Formats: sequence, structure tokens, C-alpha cells
Amino acid sequence: MRRLDDRLARRVAWLMLARVVLLLVVLAVAVLLETSAGAGSSGSERHVLLAVLAGLGATIGSGLIVRRFRSPRAFGTLQVGTDLVVATAIVHTTGGSHSVFAFLYVLVVAYAALLFDRRLSVGAALAASLAYGASLLASAQGWGVSGAALPPAPLPLLYADAAVKGGALFVVAALASGLSRELARADRALDERTRDFGRLQDLHELTVQSLGSGLLTVDHDGTIRSYNREAEHITGVPVAEAMGKPLTTILPGAEGLIGRGSDGERLRERMPYTDAAGEFLHLGLAASVLRDGEGRPSGHVIIFQDITEIVEMEHELRQTERMAAVGELAAGIAHEVRNPLASMSGSVQILRASLPEEDAEQRRLMDIVLRETDRLDHLIGDFLLYARPKPPEPVGVDLSALTSDLREMYVSACPEGVSARFEVPEGLAPWVDEDQLRQLLWNLLLNGGQAMEASGGVLRLDARRLPAQEAASEDRNHEDGEGYASVEISVSDTGVGIDPERLERVFEPFFTTKPRGSGLGLAMVHRIVEANAGTLSVESEPGQGTRFALRLPEAERGAGRKVGAEVVR
Repeated sequence: MRRLDDRLARRVAWLMLARVVLLLVVLAVAVLLETSAGAGSSGSERHVLLAVLAGLGATIGSGLIVRRFRSPRAFGTLQVGTDLVVATAIVHTTGGSHSVFAFLYVLVVAYAALLFDRRLSVGAALAASLAYGASLLASAQGWGVSGAALPPAPLPLLYADAAVKGGALFVVAALASGLSRELARADRALDERTRDFGRLQDLHELTVQSLGSGLLTVDHDGTIRSYNREAEHITGVPVAEAMGKPLTTILPGAEGLIGRGSDGERLRERMPYTDAAGEFLHLGLAASVLRDGEGRPSGHVIIFQDITEIVEMEHELRQTERMAAVGELAAGIAHEVRNPLASMSGSVQILRASLPEEDAEQRRLMDIVLRETDRLDHLIGDFLLYARPKPPEPVGVDLSALTSDLREMYVSACPEGVSARFEVPEGLAPWVDEDQLRQLLWNLLLNGGQAMEASGGVLRLDARRLPAQEAASEDRNHEDGEGYASVEISVSDTGVGIDPERLERVFEPFFTTKPRGSGLGLAMVHRIVEANAGTLSVESEPGQGTRFALRLPEAERGAGRKVGAEVVR
């Protein structure tokens, strides 16, 4: 309704402007007619001038009082009435039935029909017919200037003239009101289509901006034409900077994707990517042809996602699969190697016992066999422990007490030139199998010390409690929505470090950088951490050292939020 009133107000304003122009035209025509009449002029131009001035005055007055009208319809009705009075005055003073300005009634009725509904347009036609008839009767009686100049017409002729022109006005009202209804219907349809289009456009914009994937479109030249919020989030490039830029500056490498395949083919690809902040990511991209309304290719649309976590999970899955295969192999090794090895060791011991005391060389050789047999049995035992670890029995472990024991044990095993520093606050209690935690920390300490055997250095064991928010944001294995904290234990050294190409393989079984290593120590550590619902990460710089970070659930969390969890001391 508000939109309809605004449109009606605009039409009334145009009406007032058109009235001024029309009155000036009428005045010019009246003066021209009087001038061409010469000495026989009736002097009616003075009366026309008065009527025109009255119409102009009414227009000025309407402009002054328009703000007082709350209803444009009421104000328009006043304008129609004013125009009928002015038109009647002009027609009457210029000859009545002989006036050339009788068409003014048609104009008034026509715009009344266009502005209002049929009822008001019929009312305007009726009022115009009555006003014209009154003007004819006044002329017949000799009232007004028109009667002084022209002989009066017979009354029947005047009645016929009024009836014909009145009927014509009603026909104009009917036709114009019909046209007005069609225009109103077209306006309503246009408004509805405009609103629908606006809603559809808003829905499209909201859909694109709310996508969980980055989306951008490029034209045939590879210039970016649209760019959603998720694309800004993934790339780190603001929308204002990306729009109008070549695709190669935002997603280098993606241009090769859109350059392949046929028009109907959708291509997918993975590619490494470094965002604006310098963070390395893996992106999954899909590109397809963008077509215009006529189905012609107009560019390409590219959808991409950050799949870094998926790539890491795939890597972990492959590693888990390899570990599972190793577990199956371990069962065969245990059956095929360990039992015969025990028989061989027993037989050699019997042979050694049967040798005379003076046969030292034979005894020395058999001691070598027994020592290597024991080493091989120990290696197989480690391998079986890695492949088939016993199920953990987690409890709340007093970490400070456990690391104190490890410090005393490590003093005798610490290489020369290596100093060990343990900083573990009181009160930390991870939820973990105590024996397995002791074993994995011991392995990490031994590895750190061995990395500094040649040059010496500092071996550190630190622990801290991670708040709930930090634990949830940094540890995806523990994002369970419960808001529990974790305990982080780190073992770092200042040794030789690990090359980047070898770093991602340090937890693989049988992979080692040590001449005498079995490659099972870190693999066993990784398996124990996973079995205890923890995570293990490694950071290393060649020549700077290595840091292993272990995260385990806190005792209260691991015990299912039970109060007073058991603490082993």
C-alpha cells in the first residue's frame, strides 16, 4: 500500500506540472485566435487570461498545501475538481459549444481515470458533462462573453451537443479506466516479479556466501569475477583484493585445471598451497564450465576446500595399515623363529657345558652364539610387543613421582657430556597405563641422549597442563565437545636433528637412522600413545635438535569425570 501511495503521489506531481504547461498553451492559442479575429474580436482573451491565471494560482496553492494532505488520493481528487472548474471557465469564455478548448474535458476525464479507479473516473465524466451542459445553457441565455459574440443555438441542438459530448466523456472514462486497471495490474505484477527477483538474488547471495567451500568464478581471460567469504578465509586474501585479479595470483596452479577437459567435463585435483599468512595447506579443487542464460560458455566456476586434515588422516591411515601388516608378520615370526631360536640356545648351552675347561676358544665362540641369540630374542620380543601390545590399564598417574624415578634411572645411562633437566610441576596426573608411560618416556630419553653422544648437549623433559580450549583447538583427536583438559609431556634434545624428508617416517617400524638401531623404539612409542587415547608429534631442525610432544587425557577426564581418580605413587 505504501508503494501504491508513492506511485500515486508521483503521478499527481506530474499532473500539476502538465497543467502548468497546458494552461500556457491554452493562453497562447487564445491570444492567437483573438489576434487573427482582428476588429471582430469579442475581447474574450481577457477572460481566458483570468481563467489561466486562476489555474496557475490553484497550482501554486496546491503546491503549498500538498504536505498537509496525508492521502494522495484526496489531493488528486481536489486537483481534478480544480481542473474541471478551470476548463469550464475557458470553454465558456471562448464560445461554449463553438469553443476549440472543449477537448480539455477529455484530458481531465482521461487522467482522472488513470489516477483513480473506475468509480471516480465515471464521477469525473459525470461532473464534466454537467459542467459542459451548464456552460451551454448559460451561453443560450446570453450569460458570459461568449453569448455577446455568437448567436444562441436552438435548445434541442444544445441538448444534442451536450448529450453527444457527455457520452463521449463516459466512453473515454470507461476506456481510460480499463487501461488504468491494466496498468495497475502490470505494475503489481512488476512489483511482485521485482520482489521475487530480489528475494532470489538475496537467496543466491546468501547461499554462495554461506557455502562451507571456497567458490570463485573467472571469465575467459582467467580474471576473478566473484569470490565468497570461505574463499577469503581459506586463501587469506580479502574480497576487495581478489576481485579483478588474475586467477594465477590467488590460486597459482588452478589455471591448469580449467584449461583441461571438454566443456561438459568436471575436473578435480589436489594441489599444495601456501596462503597469505604463509601457512602450508592442501587444497581439493573442482572446476566446471560457467554458462550464461543462453547456454554459451562464459567462464569457469572453481570450488575448493582445505583438505589438509584429510591428507594428514590419509597419511596416518596408510601408516596404520602398514603397522597392521607388520602385526600379521610378527605372528609368523614368533612361531617360525622364536621357538627354533630357543631350541638352538638350549643346545648351545648344553654343548658349552660339555666342553673341558681348557678349551677356552670353543667356549668363547659359544658365548658369542649365546649372546647374539639373546640379542635376537630380545629384538623379537620388542617386535612382538610393538605388534601386539597388551591392552592398557589406565589410571591416574602421579607424573612428578614417575619422572623422578626416571631421572634416577637415567643418571647411569646418560652419555658423557649430556645433562638432563626435568621440570614437571606437582599435581599433574595423566590418565594412562603407568608401565607403558614409563616405557615410552624411557625410550624417548634414550633416543635423545643417543642423538647427543658425539657433541653433548641438554636433554629436557617438561610437562604442563593444557587448558580445555587449547586442548580442543590444537588436538583433533580430543575434540569431543566435553571441554576436558590434557597433559602435555615433551622430551627435547639439542642433538643433530632429523632431516625433513626423514621426519615423517620416524614412527614407521624398522625405519632408523642409527647404525645399530632396530627401528622399533619410536614405532612402539607411537603405538602405546595411540592405545592410551593420546597424540604424539615431533618437531626437528637439522643441527638444532628434536622435540617430541606427547598429549594424554587428564586423569579426571579419562576416568569419565569421576572424582578422586586413583593416583599411583
